[in-house]
Amino acid sequence: LSHIIIMGKYKLINNVLGWFVFLIASTVYLMTMEPTASFWDCGEFISSAFKLEVGHPPGAPFFMLTANLFTQFASDPSKVAVMVNTMSALFSGLTILFLFWSITHLARKIIVEDNNQISMGHLITIMGCGLVGSLAYTFSDTFWFSAVEGEVYAYSS
Repeated sequence: LSHIIIMGKYKLINNVLGWFVFLIASTVYLMTMEPTASFWDCGEFISSAFKLEVGHPPGAPFFMLTANLFTQFASDPSKVAVMVNTMSALFSGLTILFLFWSITHLARKIIVEDNNQISMGHLITIMGCGLVGSLAYTFSDTFWFSAVEGEVYAYSS
């Protein structure tokens, strides 16, 4: 019975590891984010969000409103791009957090038969699946590229 883990402990481990993955992803994204506006649509999105204007269609209104909230924390207009890029990095970290929890939820449904108790081997397997899957996506080129710039893709993930 010492190898059986109660679901309360499972939830604690799942939550702690999920937030740990969020911290890893957010730290990496914040350390590697663009210090200013990058190429393509980023400059348009940043300036549109700062002035609360409509960007090119479809406009991304929720992105604009949320980015405008983040621009309110800029000490001066030269820091607006940094704040919008910070928003993208943090929301990308949250995407990784929810991906971890989605993977562990699905893995638990597949692996565990009795929902009230879990063996240590199953716990390690489930958490390992979540860690590998979410960290692989964290460091994938496509997602990382979108996570470090003020573009709508990170927000919509």
